[in-house]
Amino acid sequence: MPQMSPLSWWMLFIYFLILLILFSIMNYYIFFYPPQKQDEKSEIKTQSMNWKW
Repeated sequence: MPQMSPLSWWMLFIYFLILLILFSIMNYYIFFYPPQKQDEKSEIKTQSMNWKW
């Protein structure tokens, strides 16, 4: 089995690097978060605590 030349290794590396970058970009831009509704119910309610030391 003949060994690959250095140029072939570089081309293989560049090929996989481009695939990785394209896959990452596609994942970033395709994923969609549904917008949240701004209702009164969505407000964060906190309870205050009275510490008695």
